Amino acid sequence: MLFRLIRPAIFALDSEIGHRLAIRALAALPQRAPASAGPLAVDVAGLAFPNPVGVAAGFDKDAEVPDALLGLGFGFAEVGSITPLPQAGNPKPRLFRLVEDDAVINRMGFNNGGAEAALARLRARSGRPGIVGVNIGANKDSADRIADYAVMASHMTPVASYLCVNISSPNTPGLRALQDEGALTGLLDAVIAARDAAGGTPPIFLKVAPDLEPADIDAIARIAIEKRLGALVVSNTTISRPALRSAHAGETGGLSGAPLRALATQRLRDFRKATGGAIPLVGVGGIATAEHAWERIRAGASLVQLYSAMVYEGPGLGARIARGLKALMRRDGFASIAEAVGSE
Repeated sequence: MLFRLIRPAIFALDSEIGHRLAIRALAALPQRAPASAGPLAVDVAGLAFPNPVGVAAGFDKDAEVPDALLGLGFGFAEVGSITPLPQAGNPKPRLFRLVEDDAVINRMGFNNGGAEAALARLRARSGRPGIVGVNIGANKDSADRIADYAVMASHMTPVASYLCVNISSPNTPGLRALQDEGALTGLLDAVIAARDAAGGTPPIFLKVAPDLEPADIDAIARIAIEKRLGALVVSNTTISRPALRSAHAGETGGLSGAPLRALATQRLRDFRKATGGAIPLVGVGGIATAEHAWERIRAGASLVQLYSAMVYEGPGLGARIARGLKALMRRDGFASIAEAVGSE
């Protein structure tokens, strides 16, 4: 209710300024305990999630407020994307609200303060409860992007509940080429070796784009199974443009929010079929209600993540969706989230 009252004032601000104010507000909240395990608890990649509703990467780029997000009732938070060196990202403006479409277009370009600053924050929260994944990326001007991912895996292994390899952002030129079969195999081998050398065991998730051809999906699924990844995150933003009403519809960058929902759901089904259910899936893209999350779970997702919908519905959305999932699970006669996964 409070967010509904202040939303007009927030929307009067530039999108990126509004986001920074949201981070500051969350940082100022009194510390609250994360969600406790209950009927929505689900185990994925050896991790015990109290509920399947998480915050997607991109919201807390620099690991400033993961515990505040967990205190709002999210089952997990994914910080990043974080790169080895700080980088400013693409020129502003680069973040646009498409209010008429309940959507967002961004071309941020992995802007973040770098690994050293994020690592200090994550070390400072060491020992606190809650699942915090770290989304890792490569610097735009890197001469060896695979080496960047390996460096990030080495740095973040001691502080991450899981590592998410992000090769699906459309805003770093050439990054999506790492989804090609040969490049992806080399990348994952390097990340796994770096994690193992750092003496840790966080599972490795891989975040993929929705703009994939069937052959790409089959190849990624096969590699993910061969490398024993913890999960596939399906999906990142899209470079496609369905019919949009907003004046910002022509902006370049990745589209997220409601217009991505159908495409992201179909890609989830595609990966469920390609993997035969052999690897957990995380559903992302256009999830704004408990019904949307439940559809994604029934389609094959063990976990779901939000970001763009929080722009329109506020930070309490995760807890509301979790409450709604309990009711939907009871309505449809399932005893657990795991039982409902892929049951459509």
